[in-house]
Amino acid sequence: MPSPPFRGTAAGARRAAAALWLVVLATSAHAGWFDKFKDPDDGAFDMGDWLLDQRGFLPMPIIITEPAVGFGAGVVATFFRESIREAASRKTEDGRLAPPDIYALGGAATENGTWLGMAGGMVNFDQGRYRWRGGVSRMSVNLDFFGIGGQGRPLSYNLDGWASVQEGMARLGGSDVWLVARWNYLDLKNRFDVEGAPALSNLERATRASGLGLSVEVDTRDNIFTPSRGWYGAVDANFYDPDWGSDTRFQSYRGYGFLYVPIGQDVVLAGRLDGRAANGRVPFFMLPSVDLRGVPAARMQDRRTGVVETELRWNVTPRWALVGFVGGGRAWGTTTDFSDGNGTSAYGLGFRYFIAKRLGLYAGIDVAKSTLDHAIYLVLGSAWR
Repeated sequence: MPSPPFRGTAAGARRAAAALWLVVLATSAHAGWFDKFKDPDDGAFDMGDWLLDQRGFLPMPIIITEPAVGFGAGVVATFFRESIREAASRKTEDGRLAPPDIYALGGAATENGTWLGMAGGMVNFDQGRYRWRGGVSRMSVNLDFFGIGGQGRPLSYNLDGWASVQEGMARLGGSDVWLVARWNYLDLKNRFDVEGAPALSNLERATRASGLGLSVEVDTRDNIFTPSRGWYGAVDANFYDPDWGSDTRFQSYRGYGFLYVPIGQDVVLAGRLDGRAANGRVPFFMLPSVDLRGVPAARMQDRRTGVVETELRWNVTPRWALVGFVGGGRAWGTTTDFSDGNGTSAYGLGFRYFIAKRLGLYAGIDVAKSTLDHAIYLVLGSAWR
């Protein structure tokens, strides 16, 4: 039986944060090498120029602090065919910046026995007008199922197999609107530590899900990493059917939007709305769940979920910022309507360091608490996906 996924997570996150600071301090001891990471304007530590000029292979560490699987780590080897600066020098006909092509190969593991290997990438065509992005992963994930609605006694289970997401994207004219065609494929054997429990009697236990989908995305953000103004939103619809390889027939939907509003020079107020739904014979592990800092992944599942969250970022200095956030989520639909569904609220504080000024990239740590749990998160860029 896997170890409890929540045990040691906070301590593990503290160890991870301490390790990061030790790396920074050790790096600073080698003054000559550290000079590569000094911003020419203020002399502060900054990875912007190094990332802009990076091409070829770049190993990137992964530090996992998700309470659903526990503390973990891994590495991803990314390959840039050209640097971001080189790609930016080739503006498209409408003046947009074309991102570089990126390929990635990596893996990670956590303290509760979960492990994952993956390969993926993003490739642009026709001056960035068309784009492919996707990935394939082999995984064995240990989680707890808390019943429909997320309020029952936890039952440990394992998902073992393959997952693939492949997307083709096309920009509509010179607008900020993208049309996305998608193929999702999962072949995941599911096994509970205790079979035959009453909570499992009505669950759909299919292993193979193959879905074709369409999305419309709109992106007016000033920065894809840590935005300060604009908005990003999308509407997704995916259709799983035996005619194209699924064990059962079902549909999944999602609509979400992130809004960023600057207040003066030093404050950014952001808001998030996220709604998800599923109909038909949905495998239990693909039921929508509440995605909120402080709530373990897959903790609250049902046929409908909704989340609202707001975040305030205050730049105390040009390099350092404080973050505060509060939100709520609800799951309903199988046996309850919205008013009778199970809800949770969450809040937290964090800090950010402007780690790559020329890319607009912040990194930091969030501490979150909900009515269900608490967690520490390492954040690179935006906390919202």
